Amino acid sequence: MGGPRIIVPYTAVLTYHPGTYSRAVHGIDVHVCWTADEPLALSYVLKGDFTRLRSPPPRPARRADCLWQHTCFEAFVAMKGKPEYYEFNFAPSGEWAAYAFHGYRDGAPLAKEELTPGITVRSAAHSLELDAMIRLDRLPAIERGAPLRLALSAVVEEEHGILSYWALKHPPGKPDFHHSDAFALELEAPVVEAVQESAVCKR
Repeated sequence: MGGPRIIVPYTAVLTYHPGTYSRAVHGIDVHVCWTADEPLALSYVLKGDFTRLRSPPPRPARRADCLWQHTCFEAFVAMKGKPEYYEFNFAPSGEWAAYAFHGYRDGAPLAKEELTPGITVRSAAHSLELDAMIRLDRLPAIERGAPLRLALSAVVEEEHGILSYWALKHPPGKPDFHHSDAFALELEAPVVEAVQESAVCKR
């Protein structure tokens, strides 16, 4: 059956950029689960007044650019101590995008279909949940089991096209999810002794 399946769960709380306050969004959490030999699993939970929020309608799962112009969840992944990083966009429509960067905003789109994040969406009267997976083993700049730095964020569109920007940490100035300060969650390689057997991750 192989060795134990070690899952390290984290919950990250996103905050709004002070220049883009929203009364319709009540909060956004991101549940993060990582094993050293499986994809990074992310579950975004947005709570709010959905009579005032806009979410793109379901579409065929495919890669698409400019998803951040509407409601979109994002993840930036880097190895600790390295300038290279990856950006992933996950839309409630089921569309997605991936980009590779050599350094700050120095990058290009990734069109590899094997990076498809397998987005699933669940919605209720006052919440929207989106699950996605990042296949770390298919990212050349990420070494297996290496410590990671994550920047988790979201763009939320409200009525009249107003956008609010949410992140783990906002650098000074205008919203900038690429800024090094935004990479505020560090994940060390899972250690068997540090994880309780009861740890559970949404898949």
